[in-house]
Amino acid sequence: MATLRVEVISKEIVKPSSPTPDHLHHYQLSFNDQMAPPVYNPLVLFYVSVEGTKFNVVDISNCLKKSLSEVLTLYYPLSGRTKDNSFIDCNDEGIPYLVARVKCNISDVIQNPVPGELNKLVPFELDAVTDISFGVQLNVFDCGGIAVGACISHKIADALSFFVFINTWAATASGDTDIVSPKFVAASLFPPKKIPGVFPVGVGITKDNIITNRYVFDASMIESLREKYSDSNDFEDQKLPSRVEALSAFIWSRFVAVTKDESEPQKLYAVNHAVNLRPRFDPPQPQSSFGNLFSLAITVPSLEAGEAAGPGLVRQMRAQISKVDKDHVKEFQGGSQQWDSMRDRAAMFMKGEMVTFSFTSLCRLPLYEADFGWGKPIWVGSPALNFKNLVFFIDTPSGDGIEVYVSLKKDEMAKFERDEEFLTFVSQT
Repeated sequence: MATLRVEVISKEIVKPSSPTPDHLHHYQLSFNDQMAPPVYNPLVLFYVSVEGTKFNVVDISNCLKKSLSEVLTLYYPLSGRTKDNSFIDCNDEGIPYLVARVKCNISDVIQNPVPGELNKLVPFELDAVTDISFGVQLNVFDCGGIAVGACISHKIADALSFFVFINTWAATASGDTDIVSPKFVAASLFPPKKIPGVFPVGVGITKDNIITNRYVFDASMIESLREKYSDSNDFEDQKLPSRVEALSAFIWSRFVAVTKDESEPQKLYAVNHAVNLRPRFDPPQPQSSFGNLFSLAITVPSLEAGEAAGPGLVRQMRAQISKVDKDHVKEFQGGSQQWDSMRDRAAMFMKGEMVTFSFTSLCRLPLYEADFGWGKPIWVGSPALNFKNLVFFIDTPSGDGIEVYVSLKKDEMAKFERDEEFLTFVSQT
């Protein structure tokens, strides 16, 4: 994929179609929101019209703006402005809406996507969070295809909240009247705290020296990895490793294999998995619950021979993820123990004593459901993120394979992408 040439041709502010009632003007951030990293989460949805005809961009843009204005009355905090990592002033100031021309065909982008180039298709620099929580960029390609790029502040929402919002917006645009209203319960579930100014909520965020690459694993290779990480003894009474478990174990083990410094045997490794807490509350919270409703399952793998690369690693990860249950949620809601462990891990990370490696799975989430009235997206992609040692998984359009986005320091990425065992399992398409 060549370097994208993108020219923003218009910019305006879209406001809610009706004013937010006075009693809703103060939206309290939860403890989890407060501790979320100060970054924007991005998403780009690509669409082509049927039978090769060009979209009417004026009509589409007007439809997007009108439906966005309507849905912002439901998601009123998105139109407000964040104050002091504490609350949102829901003052209906609105959200930026950009239209841009992209000097290429849509096929040039999606046949061989480069995450770093996709950053040009969203409205914000991802690590430059302001008091604005949400923004949209409509991208128009020479061929007539379009891409809707959106960014949401991680200070207000996790990935599932983002996707539910996008799908609600799309349903509104297409005339669907069966709209589920969001449930703003995060602050009641995780009451806010006074966060010390020195607490490093942005640990791991860095703009310099990070490369994000995208790799595709097809269904057959994923099944091979599931077999590779199963063990007839260990897993006799258990299900095979899941797709995400097997890919996590494989990618982490290859990262360690190519980057481990034998001169620093005392260095700790921690593997983090983001876990959706909604189904783990008692009673469970609905998918429409808005905010940062996730926790981290933290595994400190044994680096004994065989354990870092074999079924033992899957067993360790599975055990930690299974601990994120209703009892964990209650402890998390209490906050103090979670607070102490977060502070201790952050201190170790800052001193270089711990290498953290984080996984987020967006698989099986409704990424490909956003039909604004002109069909579902042909591809959903992500720009490069400013996080070191971050991996996230997205379903391929068919749902059979998994696209893997890996963000590493440049020197470590150079080793990682030359690793022959890793490349053996990566699809060449």
